[in-house]
Amino acid sequence: MQFTRGLGTLDAELFETIARSPSPALDATMPALSRAADHSKLWLAIAAGLVLTGRPTARRAAIRGVSTLAVSSLVTNQAAKRLRRRDRPVPRMVPLQRRGLRQPTSNSLPSGHSASAAAFALGVGIEHPPTGLALGGLAGLVGLSRVATGAHYPGDVIAGLGIGAAIAVVGARVVPPITRPHLSIPSPTPYPSAPRPTGAGVTVVANPASGSGTGRRVLDEVRSALSDAVIVELDENDDVEATLRAAARDAEILAVAGGDGTVATAAHIAMDLDRPLAVFPAGTYNHFARDIGCAAASDTIEAIRAGTAHHVDVALLDDEHVVLNTASIGAYPHFVRVRDRLTRRLTRPVATAVALAHTLRHDAPVRIDVNGRQMETSLFLLGNSMYQPSGFAPTRRLRLDDGLLDIRILERGRHFGTTRIVLSVLTGRLARSPLYHELQVPEFSFRAVDGPTVIAHDGEVGDAHERARFRVAYRALAVFAPA
Repeated sequence: MQFTRGLGTLDAELFETIARSPSPALDATMPALSRAADHSKLWLAIAAGLVLTGRPTARRAAIRGVSTLAVSSLVTNQAAKRLRRRDRPVPRMVPLQRRGLRQPTSNSLPSGHSASAAAFALGVGIEHPPTGLALGGLAGLVGLSRVATGAHYPGDVIAGLGIGAAIAVVGARVVPPITRPHLSIPSPTPYPSAPRPTGAGVTVVANPASGSGTGRRVLDEVRSALSDAVIVELDENDDVEATLRAAARDAEILAVAGGDGTVATAAHIAMDLDRPLAVFPAGTYNHFARDIGCAAASDTIEAIRAGTAHHVDVALLDDEHVVLNTASIGAYPHFVRVRDRLTRRLTRPVATAVALAHTLRHDAPVRIDVNGRQMETSLFLLGNSMYQPSGFAPTRRLRLDDGLLDIRILERGRHFGTTRIVLSVLTGRLARSPLYHELQVPEFSFRAVDGPTVIAHDGEVGDAHERARFRVAYRALAVFAPA
């Protein structure tokens, strides 16, 4: 108790020293900075600026920062402030010109402004360290402003900063950041192509109804920007594969506007006929287009105009079917649908854990034999090139030319398996669980022990296979993408 009283006395003395210090600089800056951080307005504005840059890393940093801030605010205001009562400092010690417009009346310990500041800054820094470093200094100034304006004691600020930082660290364990793998990957292999400012030699095959009307908007943009491109519109009665093959024969560049399944069909034909492929994002998710850098039709248009193209990998199933994104067996597609539905009202880690539990309880497992070892799984995912982050909720690829397949398997059939998996996800330790297997290899094969099992790939339900062999076709497909 004597030690606690000593800390309280020291805290009060530090507050009085800062509050009574005559400083025009503090008078001019601290009240404005403290007000800017009210209701997290400062951090939300910075997050919006990061999103508007259009850079994937900046967008991820903004999302993580805001998510961490939201959790920190909830923990601080609904839990931490109820643990121990502490009155606010006496405002008369602070010069009048430096005081806040309204003196807070809630519990002083800990500082909610400081917790939110630390959570946002460190959350952003986990995805983008340089920005996080700069925001860390700003977070420290926000904490200082709470003392200088008389809203908090220094100890309140330190406690708030600690809570926000701790939540950000835990968040990084539960949802690992997307980082570049420590692999020596050769530089991209360029595809020689001349600039085509008007789209001469390009044939675009598109379904105007794809993506709930996105296809029509993409076609309008292509017509406006590439006046010499030939456009072939699909309708519901057309044979997509036959139309794409006929278009590729007469084109120098085959372009497609549609979902990932249609793009995979176009990629197979482009490889067969040795044509480069241009992809316009006109589907629902557009995973492949996004990962090659063509998140918008304007990106693809600019690449065609500038003549910038390079080679990427494709995965081949039994040397017959092209897989551009992922292939799966068992209930992985069902897991994704449940997780995406839950993400609308739950945080992504919790939604992932609940979707895993639901899938493992309600879906029949599949037994497979891998190199002589049998395992029972409901969730099996194979990706073309390495996905990030690690764990069973990958979101994107930084390279599509690393020559690797990314395999992720969750095993079943052990005691309390579902409970152990859910706890591993919630604590960020899935990668260390003996029930989880993750490997990166150039080839992968398995045998379905109990008879043929359906393999889904690129959003489409495929055929049933008793044996399946996947391999990488290394940099076999030329695609147009921004430099």
